[in-house]
Amino acid sequence: MECIIQAQNLDVGYGKNAVISDVNIDAMKGQVICLLGPNGAGKSTILRTLSGLLAPVKGAVRVEGIEIKKMKTKEIAQKISLVLTDSVAPSLTTVYELISMGRTPYTNFLGRLSDEDKKIIDESLEIVGASFLKERFYEQLSDGEKQKVMIARALVQEPELIILDEPTSHLDIKHKVEVIKVLQKLSNERGITCILSLHDIDLALKGCQIVCLVNNGRVLAQGIPEDIIYDGVIKELYEIKGAEYNELYGSVELKGLSSNDVFVTGGGATGTNLYRALSRKGFGITSGVIHQNDADYPIAKSICSQIISEKPFEVISEESIFQAKQLMMASSYVVDSAFPVGLGNQKNIDLIKEAVHIGKKVFSMRSIQECERYYGEVAGQIHSISCITELFDLLMEMK
Repeated sequence: MECIIQAQNLDVGYGKNAVISDVNIDAMKGQVICLLGPNGAGKSTILRTLSGLLAPVKGAVRVEGIEIKKMKTKEIAQKISLVLTDSVAPSLTTVYELISMGRTPYTNFLGRLSDEDKKIIDESLEIVGASFLKERFYEQLSDGEKQKVMIARALVQEPELIILDEPTSHLDIKHKVEVIKVLQKLSNERGITCILSLHDIDLALKGCQIVCLVNNGRVLAQGIPEDIIYDGVIKELYEIKGAEYNELYGSVELKGLSSNDVFVTGGGATGTNLYRALSRKGFGITSGVIHQNDADYPIAKSICSQIISEKPFEVISEESIFQAKQLMMASSYVVDSAFPVGLGNQKNIDLIKEAVHIGKKVFSMRSIQECERYYGEVAGQIHSISCITELFDLLMEMK
C-alpha cells in the first residue's frame, strides 16, 4: 500500500519546546486516520506540523517520500489540503467564490478559472452534497453547511491528503454523521487519505480506520479502534473518574450509587434504560440474574452497585437465584424489566413471585394481561406500569 505521509520520531511544538514527543505515523493511501484525545492534548499541533505550517522540533515529515521542508509551497498545496476549525472567509463571499480559491495552486497568474477548474469545483460541491449552496453567502450558512463547504474547498485542490482539525466541533449529530460519511466516501471512492482530530470517542470508533490516542505529551496507542479502544485506555486518555467506557456499545456509562435501593431483573436489553434512568434519578441499583452474554450485562456491570450473573446459555442455577434473592431482600423496591422469558431464565419469574410473597413493593414494565399470564394469582399485587415516568411517579409517592 502506498504511503502518502510519514512522520518519523517526530517531536512537535513551538520553537524548541516539544508538546508531543515521538510521534510515528504512516498514513497510507485512502485511509481515514483520527487523532483522538481531550482538548489541549496537542492534536492540532501534530496536524499543523504534518501539514507544514509548523516546523518539527525534532524528526521529519515526508510526503510521498520527500521531506516536507524541502518542498515548495505550491507543491505542498497540490498534495495536502488543510481544513482548520477557525477557517474564515471574506465578507459577502459566495460559496462558489470561496471554493474557487482552492484552485489557486493550478490557476494562471491572473487567477482565471478554466472550464476544467469550473468542472472540478462543481464536482467537489456535488461530492459533499452542497451544490444547492453555491450561490449562497458563506457567512449565512449553518455550521454544518460551512464545514461541508470547507471540505469542498479542500477537495478542489485535488490533494492526496486532507488534514482536518476538529471537523465535527459545534455540529449537531446530523451534520457530524454527514461530515464523517463524506470523508469515508473520499477515502473509499477517490483514494484520498484523511487525517483528522476528534474528541468524540463514538465517531472515532465507528468512522475511522486508524486511531491515534494522544494525551500527556505522547501517543498512548495507535491502531484500528477495535484493538486499542477499551475501558482502561479511555480512562487514562480522558482521565475519567466516576464512569466507565463500554467497549461493546462504544459508550461512556456513569457509575451508579453504591447503595441497594432498587433491584432490577434485566435481560434481552430490557434493563438498560432502567439502569440509566434510575441511576440518573439518584437510586442505587442491583440486578440479576443476567446471563453474561446478554445485552444488558455490560451496562449493568458499569452502572449497578452489584449484579448476579450466570454463564452464557446456562440455565440459571439455584446458587445464582439464592444470591439474587439476598440482594432483592435487601432492596427497597423490585422492578421487573419485562425481560423475554425462556427456559434459561424462567427462574427470574419465580424470583419476582418471591418478592411479592415477602412483601416487597414490586413494579413491572409488563401489561396487566402479561403480568397475569406470568405471575398468576400474585399479579394483582404487582404495579403494572407503561413507562419509566410512571415508575418514577409511583416511587416518589412511596418514598
